[in-house]
Amino acid sequence: MWGVVPLFWPLLKPAGAVEILAHRMVWSLGVVVIALLFVRRWAWIRELLRRPEKLGLIALAAAVITVNWGLYIWSVNSGHVVEASLGYFINPLVTIAMGVLLLGERMRPLQWTAVGIGAAAVLVLAVGYGQPPWISLVLAFSFATYGLVKKKVNLGGLESLAAETAVLFLPALGYLLFLGASGGLAFGGHGVGHASLLVATGLVTAVPLVCFGAAAVRVPLSTLGLLQYLAPVFQFVLGVVYFREEMPLERWAGFALVWLALTLLTWDAIRTARGARAARARALAGPAPAEPVPVAEPGAVAGPGR
Repeated sequence: MWGVVPLFWPLLKPAGAVEILAHRMVWSLGVVVIALLFVRRWAWIRELLRRPEKLGLIALAAAVITVNWGLYIWSVNSGHVVEASLGYFINPLVTIAMGVLLLGERMRPLQWTAVGIGAAAVLVLAVGYGQPPWISLVLAFSFATYGLVKKKVNLGGLESLAAETAVLFLPALGYLLFLGASGGLAFGGHGVGHASLLVATGLVTAVPLVCFGAAAVRVPLSTLGLLQYLAPVFQFVLGVVYFREEMPLERWAGFALVWLALTLLTWDAIRTARGARAARARALAGPAPAEPVPVAEPGAVAGPGR
């Protein structure tokens, strides 16, 4: 679903990116509230309200994801699908770099190699574009920051989305009311079908996240990490094949370096996960039984030292 969502945003024109973003915030809250009513999970709200530091982190996460969502919608509707897909390709590399710089995590040699190749790819693409690929970089850094903040908040996917959209609801609704008062609101002015599509932004936002949250507890983390590469792969293919964006040689070279870095990163993650599973299996099996020590017969020579 995340991979094919670039096909959806152009259907919402002539609504601008900021109006689409505001609708996404407003209607997403409605969808997650219905989902929470269905699963009957409300206890987290009381605990969250008692933790001002967590509320601050939720507000920060909401601000960061607003930048990410808004730029992504604008980039798709402005003909930059390929560059947007690059942002989500390099996001794992940015996440690892943030872990080292901000959390003091230690990188393995292959991870250092992957991050170095990723940095070289950005330089190659900067030469190809004639400027740094700022759309990709902002998308990658904003989503990596969002992931870092969510790690600190430690809320479930549905609960976290509900809290973030609750923070965003009033500003988004206020902006839509302002557009309506000034005559610039596209909602309702282009037929029922167009209005329904704008309402559907809530489903387009919430349903993949709910599915992702459900998958996260059912499949191994290494598998989940691999599956997350599918979205930018689909976006890249759509950008080249369907939207027919240009891909000169230097961009292919930059993307090839990014894919090489991700291949190394994936191989390192799989190898580390296998090693961890083997270590857990050995720990569960317990120490190996000691081999019996042969007893020398009376009068026999015990060994060369005697």
